[in-house]
Amino acid sequence: MSVALENVLAKAGLRVSSSQFLALVEEAARRLSPPNPEPAHYFSAEQQEALSDVGLDLASHRQGETDYRARSVAEHAVLADSALTVLEAARRLGVDDSRIRHRLKERRLTGWKDQGGWRLPAWQFTATSVLPGIETVLRAVPEDAPALVVAAFMSTPQSDLVINGKPATPRQWLLAAGDPEPVAQLATTLGTPA
Repeated sequence: MSVALENVLAKAGLRVSSSQFLALVEEAARRLSPPNPEPAHYFSAEQQEALSDVGLDLASHRQGETDYRARSVAEHAVLADSALTVLEAARRLGVDDSRIRHRLKERRLTGWKDQGGWRLPAWQFTATSVLPGIETVLRAVPEDAPALVVAAFMSTPQSDLVINGKPATPRQWLLAAGDPEPVAQLATTLGTPA
């Protein structure tokens, strides 16, 4: 499996060994949810009845069933592995690392803290600068939006953002010098039920 995993990581452009990646997956799985969640446990009897009435299955994970957390754990591991440290972001932008911390504080960049310090998702950078219009978008993102939700939003085609007749991701839209306001409008709804 190690060779196959190393091939997948290399094809994806991730510069990490298979053992480092698996450690990231294990850490993400531990943090994202309990090992054997009981969905019904989180709701009162009345809420359980209402949710069941609209067709939601609150049953425990069944033997042989694919664990629904697997995709989130893998996405989180990739997000963490590809994220930049403050020093790496400063080097990329050609600024002092204190400027990166200042931008984080002002929500002109986004990131999260882990044991090693700040981690900044790579999607908000180009090879030498920040994504055009990112400050406008980040101001609109709800403060409690998880990094994984924001990353998924920035990399998912949106029907309101069209380039050459095809839906574009917010990142593609901004890279193509699109107006950041439509992206910001969409970002305000992150975490809001459809």
